[in-house]
Amino acid sequence: MPSRLAKSHDKKKPLRIRIRKNDMVKVIAGRDKGKVGRVLEVNRETGRILVEGVMMVKKHVRPNPARGIKGGIAERESPIHVSNVMILTSDGKTSRIGTRTEMVGGKPRRVRVAVKTGEILDKK
Repeated sequence: MPSRLAKSHDKKKPLRIRIRKNDMVKVIAGRDKGKVGRVLEVNRETGRILVEGVMMVKKHVRPNPARGIKGGIAERESPIHVSNVMILTSDGKTSRIGTRTEMVGGKPRRVRVAVKTGEILDKK
């Protein structure tokens, strides 16, 4: 018998994150405020991104000779919420991200644009 408590609004929709993998971002809030790094991973379900060299945490690692892993204390990046970073333009300024329709290869495509400078952020 199906549960009557299960509602359609119990499932969270993934966030629409405009930041993509390999974008350069600057941290604007938190303990690593001011640091700049490249986005390694984007998780739309949790709304968090992994930034190179930002939010470093120590992790105790058990040795595994079969995989060639040495034990000890390893440092690695931890995810940071997407609201705590801003994208960097080519001249190093932070900006919000907007969209605009451009003709790319004879076809209209939606491209990401820096709101502050109007620079197109998509490399393709």
